[in-house]
Amino acid sequence: MSTRLLDRTASIIATLGPFGHLPKIPGTWGSLAAIAAAPWLFMPLSFSMRVMVLMLILLVGTWAASRSERIFGRKDPGCVVVDELLGQWLTLLPFAVLSPVQLAAGFVFFRIFDILKPWPIRYVDRNVPGGFGVMVDDCIAAIPAAAMLWLMILFL
Repeated sequence: MSTRLLDRTASIIATLGPFGHLPKIPGTWGSLAAIAAAPWLFMPLSFSMRVMVLMLILLVGTWAASRSERIFGRKDPGCVVVDELLGQWLTLLPFAVLSPVQLAAGFVFFRIFDILKPWPIRYVDRNVPGGFGVMVDDCIAAIPAAAMLWLMILFL
């Protein structure tokens, strides 16, 4: 495969096609795309299949994000949103079925932790290099987001 084709493939994966190129808030657009797709592409799968899908997204997303950092010439370019796909779906991993309101809450909880980056998310974001760093801080943001969603479902 030629370098140009690999770069193009990495860019398409990293930006989730058009979503990373939407104006102003690409991370939010990527998260919305992930939440919208989850009830059809992710949540119907068995728990073990969802874990395998997440591992594949982490692996392929790390490659694509690393390559995209070189393509775009900067660390964690804003247009790279494959990490939002991973983080949003990891937030939803513990749940087999969610209502539209619960999906929206999962979206909001993840975005709050991803944007504010409280410790240790900020530490990882700043100190883990390359595509793995791009991906793993969203994995860490998904943990408290999933906990908040679980608590909301439990008490409401």
